[in-house]
Amino acid sequence: MNEVKKSPKLKRRISLFALTAYGVGNVLGAGIYALIGDVVGITGNLSWLAFIIAAITGAFTGLSYAELSAMYPKSAAEFVYTEEAFKVRILSFILGWIIIFSGIFSAATVALGFAGYISDLLGFDMTIITIVFAIGLILELSIINFIGIKTSTWTNIVFTLIEASGLIFIIIIGIPKFGSENINYFELPTISIMPMFSAVALIFFAYIGFEDIANIAEEVKKPQKNLPKAIIYSIVITTVLYCLTALSVVSIADYKNIADSGAPLNYVATVAIGPVGGLIMSIIALFATANTVLIMLIVTSRMMYGMARDKALPKPLSKISPAFRTPAISVLLTMIFAIIPVFFGDIKIVADATVFGVLINFFLVNISLIALRRKQPDVERPFKLKPSIGWVPIIALLGAIVSFALLFIFNWLTVFIQTIIITCGIIVFYAMKSKIETKALSKIQAKNTINE
Repeated sequence: MNEVKKSPKLKRRISLFALTAYGVGNVLGAGIYALIGDVVGITGNLSWLAFIIAAITGAFTGLSYAELSAMYPKSAAEFVYTEEAFKVRILSFILGWIIIFSGIFSAATVALGFAGYISDLLGFDMTIITIVFAIGLILELSIINFIGIKTSTWTNIVFTLIEASGLIFIIIIGIPKFGSENINYFELPTISIMPMFSAVALIFFAYIGFEDIANIAEEVKKPQKNLPKAIIYSIVITTVLYCLTALSVVSIADYKNIADSGAPLNYVATVAIGPVGGLIMSIIALFATANTVLIMLIVTSRMMYGMARDKALPKPLSKISPAFRTPAISVLLTMIFAIIPVFFGDIKIVADATVFGVLINFFLVNISLIALRRKQPDVERPFKLKPSIGWVPIIALLGAIVSFALLFIFNWLTVFIQTIIITCGIIVFYAMKSKIETKALSKIQAKNTINE
């Protein structure tokens, strides 16, 4: 009797500390290094409050992820959640499709940001050189992604520590100026409170990243306990860093000058300690951008792998490298697809469309949690959101409302681009009928992976 050879599986190597570092690194990202200038320009010395409000609104969805990730610790997390909640394969496929494109375009956009920083440091001013640097970064980080999650995790931890050190550096040089008599930390640039809400919407994007923790669930030790903890820890740690940074920058320099700077943290560091401060922040920004690209490559490849394993993408994408225990073909395709948009040189418009897609994702995740409370009330929930009204978790409902409301701040072009992406996904779904399962599976065997 011939024995059936078992195919290799992803290996659980990520500890709670490494998972939290992964989350913190992704939430911090590169965005805060430029974003804080816009926020301070809108909210002035009261920017710290805008960060707190944004953290609370982001936490609504973050806590929904905490409950769902403990229930279904699987790769392609959002795909799994909507699959379980609604049993409509095209809906879960399109959500996975949106997330894959969000990851690809995010990786390409931030890689170009990295290339811009290094080009400036080296004194190059040619678009082709910038593109070459961006491609080189994607190739190098894809190799790290392929070699294994342990190598990727340690690279992420080192980069996250350096990335966070940039904000800690700004906080430290600002501490001596905290509470200065001529600074009013409750001052808004205008007498209207409305700008605060636009700033909160802007800052909300700085908290995008915690959701990616769920997509490496199959490589996490004790996922039912560690996934919810890592999501919560990531949001708390980044909120503290953001608020202290906001207080520090307005203590060091006038908020109007910070807002006018193209590199606000570089400007603040230069004001505080001279040109060496700006140089330090530029170098740290390289690690911040590289870390974001690495995480996007990991998450996107795991989304492809998870969807292929659950028969929503062609089976070869679920192939695991026996030597490195990573999804080899998915890693390769993610690398290729991330390189293609780099040749546009500037894809800010498409990047805005990816954020729009992330908000669609957040809305559906919150709605999935509400639906699962109704349809599967007796399923074990290692982490459960409270309070609830009947079977409706209040936090998930608020998360759905906030995510849906933020969709209306985008312009028509952003909506149009995302519509094209979704339409292409629908076409691909029906074009691949012969190679994928186009009907939702009756059960996604999440329990099989919990103790692996």
